[in-house]
Amino acid sequence: MFVAYMVSYTGTAMAPIAMAFGVLELTGSARDAAIVIAAPTLAAIGVLLVGGVIADRTSRQRVIYLSETVSMLAQFGMAWLFLSGTATVPALAALMVVHGVVMAFHQPAAVGFIVQLVETHQLQAANAVLSMARFGAMAAGAALGGVLVSTLGAGYTLAIDAASFGISAVLVFTLAPKLQRPPEKATLLEDLKIGWREFTSRTWLWVIVAQFSLIVASMEATFGLIGPAFARDEMNGAQDWGLIAAGFGLGTMVGALLGIRLRPTYPMRFGTFCVFILAGIPLALLLELPLWSVVFAGFAAGCAGQIFGIIWYTALQKNVPGEMLSRVSAYDHLGSIGLAPLGIVAAGYLYEVVGAQVTLSAAVALIVVPTFLVLLVRDVRMMTDK
Repeated sequence: MFVAYMVSYTGTAMAPIAMAFGVLELTGSARDAAIVIAAPTLAAIGVLLVGGVIADRTSRQRVIYLSETVSMLAQFGMAWLFLSGTATVPALAALMVVHGVVMAFHQPAAVGFIVQLVETHQLQAANAVLSMARFGAMAAGAALGGVLVSTLGAGYTLAIDAASFGISAVLVFTLAPKLQRPPEKATLLEDLKIGWREFTSRTWLWVIVAQFSLIVASMEATFGLIGPAFARDEMNGAQDWGLIAAGFGLGTMVGALLGIRLRPTYPMRFGTFCVFILAGIPLALLLELPLWSVVFAGFAAGCAGQIFGIIWYTALQKNVPGEMLSRVSAYDHLGSIGLAPLGIVAAGYLYEVVGAQVTLSAAVALIVVPTFLVLLVRDVRMMTDK
């Protein structure tokens, strides 16, 4: 699983850079780029809950490797469009929708799958190690993506990403997890209701998911559109943005190392304070700091975000019954990404209409304000580690 993460996420880190600069080169429009980049998240929103039920009901392992296989085909399709000179915004958006749908099945399955690979007392270390693989690969992939896009172009970069999905699918297929405990028989609607009751029964859970609906919208807009557009207009293009994204990825590796040993008494309180640091990237761009300062802001954000993620997924896996874990994770992911397409599209329009300064200011506010409000919730501040 570690190797699968390394391979898949190296390619995945290249894809947003390739797509953003590919569409910007194709049409020159930040709004067109926003539409294509937002398409997979919008598609995922429509099927996430069904993906969570299917992952709990069937085989999470099968869901994961089939999702990786279909993503490989979609990415090869996008690569061919760019390489053949036939790329259009509607065609790229359609393939991104396919990618978004299968990733909506993949995400809740992956969260639940970890409990089939390790024992409960190993969950935090396992999450940290897999996160290290994921974000370490993203650090290398982001830097490599910037170089590949600027030298070979978007098409070849997406082809490499497609191949990485195929390799990951084969690796996941070879795993031998513990047997998955199926839930009691119920209809799809009953399964969704049970998952919803479990999700809403924990205040710390749904409050933080609501917080992240705004934070993810800000981060997706920053990494998927505002950052690349700002780098194109005010910096040295894809190479500079690749370094910033690589700084973020390197920070996540350090955060993963710290996350193996960190045992805060009040995990959600500690994790929420870490979230403030995510505002550093859009803030550094807003202040037009030197490149090394923006890279450092990315590094700090990656480290803090990684620590929060390890704490968060470990809390989910420890507190939610295993047979409902994918459904609850689907509600978590749906709530977190629900506003992301709106954030990306709004950022595209704002960037072209009112400029980078206002758009970046909004990105900072969407991180800082909800995070401050979450700290006012007692269940978040006082939740203890089990």
